[in-house]
Amino acid sequence: MSVDDAFETFQRTVNVPPEAVTLAVKRRKFFHDALGGEDDVREVVPSGSLARGTHKDPINDVDVIVIFDEEHHPDWGVEGESAGEALSYTGKRINELLGATNGSFAKEVRRASPRNHAVKCFLDDPEDPEAFTVDVMPAFRRHGALLVPEKSSNRWVTTDPEYLISEVEARHKEWRKYAGTVRMLKWWAADQDIKIKSLVMEVLALDNLPLGPNRPAALKEFFNKAWNHVWLGYNVEDPAGHCGVIQRDLDLTAFSVRLEAARDLANKAFQAQARGETTLAHRFWKELFGDDFPPPPSGGGGGKPAVVPPVLPPRPVKDTPQG
Repeated sequence: MSVDDAFETFQRTVNVPPEAVTLAVKRRKFFHDALGGEDDVREVVPSGSLARGTHKDPINDVDVIVIFDEEHHPDWGVEGESAGEALSYTGKRINELLGATNGSFAKEVRRASPRNHAVKCFLDDPEDPEAFTVDVMPAFRRHGALLVPEKSSNRWVTTDPEYLISEVEARHKEWRKYAGTVRMLKWWAADQDIKIKSLVMEVLALDNLPLGPNRPAALKEFFNKAWNHVWLGYNVEDPAGHCGVIQRDLDLTAFSVRLEAARDLANKAFQAQARGETTLAHRFWKELFGDDFPPPPSGGGGGKPAVVPPVLPPRPVKDTPQG
């Protein structure tokens, strides 16, 4: 098995099985169809990793945004209790339309719980830690972005999740392995012994994951540049420039250490491949990604050295607004 073959196999491990994606899309569609028919709703749009195509296995939740008509809700969008009221109203309508007992459109939702920005809807047993959920966020469209409730502060805040969707889509069109490689990075993050939100890896990838020419080269460059960014003490922020730091409880020092270890392994793997030591390169990639990465073939690494650019020292990354 070549290194490229190993990455193809690993990609299939990281990817969500097609039947699970189909089910997730079907469940999301219940909300689109039910809420999209309401008089006070302008549109229902998908959001989250499924909408971006960067979802990894398992897929336990999806996101939708309900864009309401401001003329129907003139009291929303201002500081005060309207943030909580919008979430409560959305939860009530979901129960009336999709509640498991009396839903008028379908009987799918066992519990609809208003949270800080969205209503978390349980389509499975709410006590099951692996229960499938749909997060439904009410919003207004304003000035090219979204205004959404923040219950904890009794405010409405500006966000633009559609920006990240469009940026990922553009990159994936240019390099068809982009979204799948981002899934690998999220898989790596989930395997670390510190909490790293998946969204952190997606946003780091925007600026630090090159568009090819192949996975090993792209991953090597990503880990070098991402380590440099975090090592210099820069946070990972909303690429649309609205919401600030994505994960405020992220230990940047610990994150830097994990990225540095991954960087070193990626560099070693890349250099071994350049020398034609395929098996050694394979082993370094497996050490980086863990037990789910396919084992190397037995025997030595044969083959001609690949023509690759030299490993360059990382350059400082400026903390500039993304987007």
